[in-house]
Amino acid sequence: MFADVRPVRGRVPFYSTVSGGVCETTELTAGYWFENARRPVDFEGAVRALLADGYRFFVECSAHPVLVMGIDATSEDAGTDAVALGSLRRDEGGAARFLTSVAEGHVRGLPGIDWRGVFAGTGAARVELPTYPFQRRRYWLDDLAASVTDEDGSAADPAEAEFWDAVERGDLDGVAAELEVGTDPLGAVLPALSAWRRRRRERSQVDRWRYRTVWRPLEAGSATRSSSDGALATTPVLTGRWLLLIPADLAADPWADAAERALTGHGAEVERVTIDTADTMNAADASDGGRDRFAGLLRDGTAGVLSLLALDDAPHPGHPAVPAGLAAQLALARAMAGSGTRARLWAATRGGVLTGRSDPRTSPGQAQTWGLGRVVALEEPALWGGLVDLPDTADDAAAARLAAVLGGLPAPDGHGQEDQLAIRPDGVHAARLVRAPLGDEPARRAWQPGGTVLITGGTGGIGSKVARWFAGNGARHLLLTGRRGPGAPGAAELRAELEQLGAQVTITACDMADRDAVAALVAAVPQEHPLTAVVHAAGVPQGYTPFTDTTAGDLAEVTAGKVAGAAHLDDVLADTPLDAFVLFSSNAAVWGSGGQAAYAAGNAYLDALAARRRALGRTATSLAWGAWGGGGMMAAEGAAEYMGRRGVLEMAPEPATAAMVQAVEHDETTVAVADVEWGRFVLGFTARRPSPLLAEIPEVRAALREDAEEQDAGQDTARAALTARLAGMTGHERLRTLMELVREEAAAVLRHDGTDGIQGGRAFKELGFDSLTAVELRNRLKAATGLRLSAAVVFDHPTPAALAAHLRGLLVADDAQKETGAAMDGLKALEDSAAALAGDRDADGRARIVERLEALLWKLRDNGAEAESGPGDDADPAPDTDDLAAATAEDMFDLLDRELGTA
Repeated sequence: MFADVRPVRGRVPFYSTVSGGVCETTELTAGYWFENARRPVDFEGAVRALLADGYRFFVECSAHPVLVMGIDATSEDAGTDAVALGSLRRDEGGAARFLTSVAEGHVRGLPGIDWRGVFAGTGAARVELPTYPFQRRRYWLDDLAASVTDEDGSAADPAEAEFWDAVERGDLDGVAAELEVGTDPLGAVLPALSAWRRRRRERSQVDRWRYRTVWRPLEAGSATRSSSDGALATTPVLTGRWLLLIPADLAADPWADAAERALTGHGAEVERVTIDTADTMNAADASDGGRDRFAGLLRDGTAGVLSLLALDDAPHPGHPAVPAGLAAQLALARAMAGSGTRARLWAATRGGVLTGRSDPRTSPGQAQTWGLGRVVALEEPALWGGLVDLPDTADDAAAARLAAVLGGLPAPDGHGQEDQLAIRPDGVHAARLVRAPLGDEPARRAWQPGGTVLITGGTGGIGSKVARWFAGNGARHLLLTGRRGPGAPGAAELRAELEQLGAQVTITACDMADRDAVAALVAAVPQEHPLTAVVHAAGVPQGYTPFTDTTAGDLAEVTAGKVAGAAHLDDVLADTPLDAFVLFSSNAAVWGSGGQAAYAAGNAYLDALAARRRALGRTATSLAWGAWGGGGMMAAEGAAEYMGRRGVLEMAPEPATAAMVQAVEHDETTVAVADVEWGRFVLGFTARRPSPLLAEIPEVRAALREDAEEQDAGQDTARAALTARLAGMTGHERLRTLMELVREEAAAVLRHDGTDGIQGGRAFKELGFDSLTAVELRNRLKAATGLRLSAAVVFDHPTPAALAAHLRGLLVADDAQKETGAAMDGLKALEDSAAALAGDRDADGRARIVERLEALLWKLRDNGAEAESGPGDDADPAPDTDDLAAATAEDMFDLLDRELGTA
């Protein structure tokens, strides 16, 4: 084929990947190309030759960069600063992406770019840079809509707000006066304008509630390098002993060996253990035998644990609705939490998340481990390493990326380390929650309900509100299910209301965990009103339960109706044409919620099930809800105030229902809908652990930045005043003073009348502190002391006594050292004097000295115990007669925490 090709001499140097060096183009004969086809590609050799010859800029002209990372790795290994750029990217093939790549080269020093030609005819002009140094403060408007509107979406200008308020009220005279026209021209227009305005405001309000999870590509670091022979480089990024836990039924899975290679190939010492997930959890539920087995593996010095247990998504033999791998993963986390280990736990799944359309599959069963893991991260932040979703192909590149993940990939802007990651053939991707407003995007279809609409949980607080919308918008027949059916409180009144709106209503009891019952329910749909839509709102809420107290039985109880019900509906309906298949999920599955491990796991299943149905060509939409208002738990006294303090606001039913309709009409698969005041929410949520997931929410960035800036404001004055106050005290007096300060501020945060209930030796958690109130206490102590205190200071020093001692060390850093030094000097003098009393020359004097020393020893011990327990402690406190009432109220609020993640 190349016999007639006659190469000529080129004007640009040609570096060959056959020879690994510069090559005369006259040598590019048929023989050369034959060798090129049969020999390994020496791309690294060619890059090294270019670097040695002084080349420092590399541009990969392709539809998507695949060589850039290799060039970066080679230049780094060679100790040379070089710039490697792509031109286009997958799904970004236009001029905007190309010019962005050119700009990236420009700011990194790429010469020869003719910007005048690029911007010719556009009106663009050069501007001078400021002559002062950059202050690096951000002034860009992250959310233009939020910056020009009030919280309710109305115009920020008072005059405009008053005008639009008159429009919405239908105030013909007021609008006419404002516009300075007569009422006759406006009479026919105002009702339509008023309706338009209300729709517009509702749409704007819903847009501010909408979020979705996206996946951002990351650089995986040095672990992705390749050596010249194509083998993986063994740059050690892991150290110490690692446990690799593999399900017994998947011992031959390709990822079992690949995970071991990832660990050992990058510096770790690995102990590979095969676990029978079913047997482990049967023992664990009965006697904690499963936890004991895991704890026995956690020897001193264990650096990390990589668990592949979640890959076993077969049904648990004792709890068929629970995957065996999920139950074993929970047992492992419980065992590690109770062992005192300093090892970090990483949980791996395969198909647990969907990063894009190219992903081959989703596993709803394995997705539950993501819901569980997000809760473990909140409750035991020092224990948790993260979640990583593996690709189907367990090749060397994927193994290297896994090693990089386990070694720690830094998140941007001080958000800690990435802890929710997916490995794919094109690299490592990190999860980010982003706003997802629809704006003026047109709907793909109009949803006009008809026929029969099945609403599971239809007699409950949320289901009944959804039923009212369907009845008022054309549904001919509503089939409502609940655990008690017609016997549910308010069921008769609901039926009458829905029938008055024009719908036929059937209310029936159905155990959604029973497949036969679900099949019979669907079969009973009348033929004259065929099934057109399903809304699965059934589910059992979980009271506040730490994951350390959660068992496989709890998982089954909480998720039975929600998870098994959704699975049975999907199975029974299969490819039945439907206008909508709507699943009601929760924010607990999206970003986690303290004390809601089982609930979060169950809702994560729903989100993944929707994705799987879509992949099979079936309709599905999963909505992860925040707090619905207008009844239910939000009707409890104090509930709205309790949630509002934590930054989660109740959503009115009407716009919340509109959000559901919009999601269906825009053909969305998953969307989170919540009214969150991020400035309040994030400080509590991230008090003990940063959250890279929230790093792209503008309000989160602003709140964290302002909190950091406020740490510095007013510090000097407050600190100087307190330090002066402490200066004249002894060390013990200082400790007592700071103890009283901590107790007073803690009592104020908890709204106690006094400090009697704040014992110095009692843990803040036991006193009732959660992540939000811990931040409030931090803020009050920061103002009182002028100290820069971390949001986790209350958890790092878990009792008032320990926190007071920490404050003393910060305020008078050498206080304890000075007093200890003086005491030691005195003891040295005493030792010298005691030497003179040797023998029997003064037995009485020696006895008196011994008596004084013993008294001093007891005093030191008493002072130490008092400092440890602190003032306000009772050796035998009297029982509180209000304990029962308080516990009942707290249980109610703990139930509300399922939507928060701040407990």
